[in-house]
Amino acid sequence: MDSNDDLPVKLKGVGDSLWVTIDPTQSLERLQNALVKPFERLKHLAVNARVIIDPGKSADSDELINELGRFLKDRFEVGQVSKPPEKKKTVNKERIRNQDMGNAWHHYRSEALMIAGRVRSGQKIVAKNHLIIMGDLNPGAEVIAGGDILVMGTLSGKAQAGQPDNEAAIVMALQFRPTQVQIGGIVAAGLASDAGAGPEFAYIDGQSIVVDNYLTNNPFKQLTWPEVR
Repeated sequence: MDSNDDLPVKLKGVGDSLWVTIDPTQSLERLQNALVKPFERLKHLAVNARVIIDPGKSADSDELINELGRFLKDRFEVGQVSKPPEKKKTVNKERIRNQDMGNAWHHYRSEALMIAGRVRSGQKIVAKNHLIIMGDLNPGAEVIAGGDILVMGTLSGKAQAGQPDNEAAIVMALQFRPTQVQIGGIVAAGLASDAGAGPEFAYIDGQSIVVDNYLTNNPFKQLTWPEVR
């Protein structure tokens, strides 16, 4: 007589399914006989039930699962019979971190546009990805970027970041005094800013654009290691 540990089949409820673990080294007849007792106990609960047959690590058990499925449908009127869903491959974050740091980002190609000098009234600059300005953006000037906009000076003109629909983008400046800021599809004008408070950045919170002190509330300080934007 089999002990519980030696049983060729084991049944348990998992969510809305009956999970049947089998020993694929056993004969089809023995597995069928072992299924009878637990399914007879279920009685009407087995009717139209969803059954998952798990052969463990055995890779070549499709035909056996099909045979057992036909047996359970014919004898106990169960519903769908299938093998376990494939597990999603997990990402080894520590491995990626070590790779990134070890390669010193050499496997990435930057698409950021960096320009130096003052952007004057009437001038318009468009960047496919991130935009870095080593200087001021005067009133009447306009900059548009697909990613972040970083102004290493005074931002006094119009800035459109995250175009057309990247709402995770930010607009940052050492002196934040824009006439208008747009991030993704959200536009704001006359944003509250503490003049002389140091570097500030605008970002989307809910459905609004807000301004915060960059040094106090750096949006990236919680990252466990550097990430490419």
